[in-house]
Amino acid sequence: MVQFKSDVEAVDALKESYQKLTSEIGKVVIGQDETVKMLLTAIFCQGHCLLVGVPGLAKTLLIQTIAGALDLDFNRIQFTPDLMPSDIIGSETLDNERNFRFVKGPIFANIVLADEVNRTPPKTQSALLEAMQEYSVTVAGKKYALDKPFFVLATQNPIEQEGTYPLPEAQLDRFMFMVTLDYPSYQAELDIVKNTTSDKKYKVSQQVSGEEILAYQQLVRRVPIADNVVEYAVTLVHKTRPNTELADAISNKYLEWGAGPRASQNLILAAKCNALLNGKYSPDIEDVKAVAMAVLRHRIVRNFKAEAEGISVENIISKLL
Repeated sequence: MVQFKSDVEAVDALKESYQKLTSEIGKVVIGQDETVKMLLTAIFCQGHCLLVGVPGLAKTLLIQTIAGALDLDFNRIQFTPDLMPSDIIGSETLDNERNFRFVKGPIFANIVLADEVNRTPPKTQSALLEAMQEYSVTVAGKKYALDKPFFVLATQNPIEQEGTYPLPEAQLDRFMFMVTLDYPSYQAELDIVKNTTSDKKYKVSQQVSGEEILAYQQLVRRVPIADNVVEYAVTLVHKTRPNTELADAISNKYLEWGAGPRASQNLILAAKCNALLNGKYSPDIEDVKAVAMAVLRHRIVRNFKAEAEGISVENIISKLL
């Protein structure tokens, strides 16, 4: 484990590592600075992340590039309708001595890219649940621990819904963030086209080790936080729960279900990390607001009235903030 003389030194090291990573990733992925920040925040908080965007926005490239900038094992799983749970977690086979031997699946890596995760049936999607929550998998009654750090970074296409299987709420809640990718700006797209249509090849070098990431994850949890900031985060989550004591009027009107306690936990962890990446030693309410959209958007469910009136989840969260 990497040792620092003090937490102040560790915070400075985290900020330096973050700047190195963003600089290295920026060689390949252009115009997605906020998305890169949210993905790295999830990694430093020991969380999983779901990327949602239309085809061609470099979701897969972004995750592969981040994996390349980290000194970690990386596996990609292409989710398809015929994928089976054993294709993800592995299976037992007979060896030459007629003994059962467990052959590990692609889930046994530090970073797992679950590409187009909503293309596979719920039975196979559920194979990820134990791994994401317990950091282990169970095969034939035997538990196998996954190496740490361990992250699932999943992608999803929001427009092509035919032949897809929406992720169940239980699995969505396992993701710390849902990050939506938008089209690049005009200038960013000019740079993308210039870089990708020439013979130049940009290679990403490894900047941060697995041991450093584990140390940063522990650092984030040690960050002190004022009671009023915790109260703000928990109150915000309670406001999303319709027909409860602290429910906001907009939640009562437009929401079917609100966010659970895991949302409050993730708001605080992400706010702590956001503060550190901005050079602060303790988060404030602005740090909670900065991460609230990514933490909450996949944890609240609109009712029919909201859908009929075209009120989006983002609209509701913005008004709650």
